[in-house]
Amino acid sequence: MAPLALFSKHFTSAFIVCALFLFGYRLLLHPLRKYPGPFFAKLSDVYGGYFAAARRLHLRTYQDHLQYGAAHKSALTKLTKGDIYQNERLVKPSIYRASEVRPGQNNVFNSRDKKIHSAKRRLVGQALSDQSLRRFEPTLLEQVDTFIRILYKASDVSRAVDMTLSCRHLGLDTIGQLGFGYDLKIQSEEEHRFLKKAIVFTNFRINLALQLPALINFRPDLIATYLPNSIRKRLLAVVEKMIATRLAQPINAKHDLLSFITPKLQTDLKDIQSGELWPEAVFFFGAGGDTTATAMAGAFFYLSRNSDCYKQLAAEIRTTFNSAGEIRGGPQLAGCRYLRACIDESLRMASPVGTTLWRELDSQEAGRCPLVVDGHSIPHGTLVGVNIYSLHHNEDYFPDPFTFRPERWLDDGADKARAAFAPFSVGPRTCAGKPLAYQEISLALAKTLWYFDFEPAPGYLGDIGGGTPGKTDGRGRVGEYQTYDIFGAYHDGPYLVFHPRHMHCDELKHRQDG
Repeated sequence: MAPLALFSKHFTSAFIVCALFLFGYRLLLHPLRKYPGPFFAKLSDVYGGYFAAARRLHLRTYQDHLQYGAAHKSALTKLTKGDIYQNERLVKPSIYRASEVRPGQNNVFNSRDKKIHSAKRRLVGQALSDQSLRRFEPTLLEQVDTFIRILYKASDVSRAVDMTLSCRHLGLDTIGQLGFGYDLKIQSEEEHRFLKKAIVFTNFRINLALQLPALINFRPDLIATYLPNSIRKRLLAVVEKMIATRLAQPINAKHDLLSFITPKLQTDLKDIQSGELWPEAVFFFGAGGDTTATAMAGAFFYLSRNSDCYKQLAAEIRTTFNSAGEIRGGPQLAGCRYLRACIDESLRMASPVGTTLWRELDSQEAGRCPLVVDGHSIPHGTLVGVNIYSLHHNEDYFPDPFTFRPERWLDDGADKARAAFAPFSVGPRTCAGKPLAYQEISLALAKTLWYFDFEPAPGYLGDIGGGTPGKTDGRGRVGEYQTYDIFGAYHDGPYLVFHPRHMHCDELKHRQDG
């Protein structure tokens, strides 16, 4: 037998023996063997990796919880609010290295060290504080007004609008201004619209590596950086251009993220990508616009398909304000309780991050008392977490969970629902962009309903965004907005047709004619 063939035979035999040993250990001796769950998930991370690659891990996890997780249901709130995400003994696991822009470059999202994360969080949080957002509001209103003008142009010719694209364009333009004081003009011009795809590809790769850790060190994105005109190279070039343009101005020239964090971080103008500012800027830009867009597009989907909710919200907006100019941050907008309920219900049903946010016991805690979650002792090295999509569709907290019912946030069961509501996570790692998300979505929805009525587009376009009858993979619910798990959420539609409320749209027409 040839040496190569002999080596191949021995290697194959050794691999089979090792695999059988590993599988036998996991099925018969592993400390977690007593817990119910899918058979193949017990054998290998490939189970999670497969469904992550199919972009429906959130749906598979929900179905697994229905089949295996009766005990897990009763503990969801406790897990989310105390035992995991606010537990000082737990940290983000090393798998979050998958989200590093460059190996070893940490940002506020993937920093594992609590002190480093806390310092980064304070820096970024300054730009997203209530006081900061009040100063930023005139710029945000300009972006929302551009969004409204684009809807008006489409309404003038009865053209269906893809709300996924419109909301993402608004979100990215807003984060470009808040982060870097830079007008990307994505809503009105084509040049930077490729950024949407770049962010989707990046999030998909990160999510796949989080579920299949063997891929963490497989970084095709880094290889792509060296390819001319690759989508990643173009994304990083835009971020670098925004930073360089902003740093060429006086630090207080604009109210943005860089005005807060640049004085505290080291940045070499000749090599921006090697400085401390770089990973924070890339994360802020990639995460900030996309997550808000999901909740906003989801709200448009559910309102367009639930006429009673639509009418009640339209009535609230149109009786609270006397003109479009009054629609801005403040007591009037904050007093629109049904608007907030609609946003919360959209965040519940179409969470911007519907995946499982993993945690593990800090290595420094390994020798102390064991980690106990919901009465169960968890071995050191085990990743723990709560799947947000499954949590938000748990009947124990959200009766009739696949029905869009904003009233659940206003009736007697609201406290119970809020105990299990975590679209922005909870604890010290909760998303710092939560205030911006609520403000941006509130302004966009309120102004849209002031100027327009809207409905699903006629024909097949009107069906895009919903489930397909007869599907058994979790996508068979027609009235559910379909999101695709890529750590964040990818989606399509809804396609809506907007009808101007003519007396109120006169000012828009005058602006357009002018």
